[in-house]
Amino acid sequence: MLFMTKQQRYQFVIDYFLQHTPNAETELTYDNPFELLVSVILSAQCTDKRVNATTPEIFRKYPDAKRMSKASFDDLFPLIKSISYPNNKTKHLIGMATMLQEKFSGEVPMTVDELMLLPGVGRKTANVITSVIDEQPNMAVDTHVFRVSNRLGLTKNSKTPLATEKELIKNIPEKYIHTAHHWLILHGRYICTARNPKCAECGLKPICIYYKKNVLGNT
Repeated sequence: MLFMTKQQRYQFVIDYFLQHTPNAETELTYDNPFELLVSVILSAQCTDKRVNATTPEIFRKYPDAKRMSKASFDDLFPLIKSISYPNNKTKHLIGMATMLQEKFSGEVPMTVDELMLLPGVGRKTANVITSVIDEQPNMAVDTHVFRVSNRLGLTKNSKTPLATEKELIKNIPEKYIHTAHHWLILHGRYICTARNPKCAECGLKPICIYYKKNVLGNT
């Protein structure tokens, strides 16, 4: 494509995803906000597939904050030892559940600021919870979102996840933000992979800066 404005680039990407994956959603398996929170904490630097294989037994033994808050490290650790960083995540889950009980009456809060008070919950996790559960216009930026946004030229000058988050929120219509998070993650997970991206089958290559530079050899 010839020169296009930032607005045209965003509109191309949005139109593409609306046509091909309009109802994109998280691949984590959960039945309620507490289960999603546990799953997202576990998913840091770990695949959703591995998390989904691990959580059924956790949820069977610890279905809510009250019960998980009473777990000992030695009780919970064996259930998540196959997950990356199991020591820290075991401590985070118990601490998170304890604070939910003591500060939030066992319920998962629905503001980013309140969620970030919980052990193991950073801005990315808080954005995931509020956007997935409450469809708030919050954009969680993980490695996939960061990479895909950069390659497509949506966030060409953004050097950090927070800068990427702000740029995406500024340019994506509010009603699409909670879904756009999943559009970009899934595209990065299955098409625009970190190594050997599948450009040949990507419908976004007509506007992709990475494709133009690294595949076509244009600058």
